[in-house]
Amino acid sequence: MPQARYKQLVDRLADDIRTQRLRPGTRLPTHRELAAREGLGLVTATRVYAELQAMGLVSGETGRGTFVREALPSAQGSYLYGWSTERVDLTFNAPTLPEQAGLLRTALRQLAAGGDLEALLRYQPHGGREHEREIVARHVQRRGLTVSPESVLIVSGGQHGLATTAMALLEPGDVVAVDALTYPGFKLAAEACRLELAPIPAAGHGPDLDALAALCRQRRVRAVYTMPTLHNPLGWVMSATRRRELVAIARQHGLFLIEDAAYAYLAEDAPPPLAALAPERTVYVSSFSKSVATGLRVGFLCAPPEWVPKLERAIRATTWNTPAMMTTIACGWVEDGTVERMEAEKRRDATMRQALAADLLDGLTRIGHPASYFVWLPLPNEVRADAITHALMQENIAVSTAEPFATSPQVPHAIRLALGSVAIPALSQALQTVARVIADQTY
Repeated sequence: MPQARYKQLVDRLADDIRTQRLRPGTRLPTHRELAAREGLGLVTATRVYAELQAMGLVSGETGRGTFVREALPSAQGSYLYGWSTERVDLTFNAPTLPEQAGLLRTALRQLAAGGDLEALLRYQPHGGREHEREIVARHVQRRGLTVSPESVLIVSGGQHGLATTAMALLEPGDVVAVDALTYPGFKLAAEACRLELAPIPAAGHGPDLDALAALCRQRRVRAVYTMPTLHNPLGWVMSATRRRELVAIARQHGLFLIEDAAYAYLAEDAPPPLAALAPERTVYVSSFSKSVATGLRVGFLCAPPEWVPKLERAIRATTWNTPAMMTTIACGWVEDGTVERMEAEKRRDATMRQALAADLLDGLTRIGHPASYFVWLPLPNEVRADAITHALMQENIAVSTAEPFATSPQVPHAIRLALGSVAIPALSQALQTVARVIADQTY
């Protein structure tokens, strides 16, 4: 059996198991039955099952046969939290700095000692208090975006901002163009809002804009979801030229742009945001989760003024308002320079972690940005991502496959490593293990 066809069978069975077309507990054909059905040699059929077993997808029981096991978790972070208290989690980024807890203690003391505490216990304006929106408007100027406070809305983190945007500005059945590999959180928001995601392949440091233009000629595309400054998971930063081309396509076809800037603070000297180039049709979404602390849950939207009432209604329908205590702390840190200092420190931290990954993963194909908290590893043709994740799970290391990020049926065999949530010694050991496991699976 040719190598490509043999691997295609492994992939097809793995996909049937992951999507539960073959449910846990299903008894699979015997080796001889599989060989006869697929036109294989018996040795090759045995090898197919051996690979599926190495992926953790099937189990062989002497005298009974081969059975489907529960598929490995394909999601990130919190979905794996129950797996092991000793695991090294490379699926989720929660970058922290040693002084963060001390900063919070100080902020809470200052909050308790001054101001009108009663005001923090009341309902707040849906989009945030006026002075807080002014603070955020000044904050985004450092990213090359000039907006009025009236165009700013405060939300409960970047994910809430994406969900609010989808809920307010899109209708069930609307087509949204997205990268073929994109942020899983937007996929969840789109699913909840019953949107259709149309994948656009990558072309260098950005989406294939010719493919986007062709899609717009064929379909009624309503919006584009994009991460032009430090893409997750591929780490690209789109050039100024490509940003202008994307804006031109959006204007030509009447699209609006959802610009996710969650990791934009890590890329210094990036071109201006899309929201600066096309303010009339762009919702800029970001937060203080990655740059300050994930538990803070304070994010913000910058949108055309005429869209603000719809966005405010969506905030009201979901959370009413972001808790005033959290926004007070976040805005205080913006004003006293804490956010700017922490962003600079995290850029240095991410750069150091990327350098460590480059050293310990030398010899593997790596895709990423030199100052990002993640690295994308396309696997050699003969290596299956499920087998890698299963082998690493035995080593108490959790990694993400491409599946949570993929928006097209063709899911590449690759893994994403989040570098920002574990201490350097543990990260170093984990990266060495990743390199060893991939080498062991390569033949």
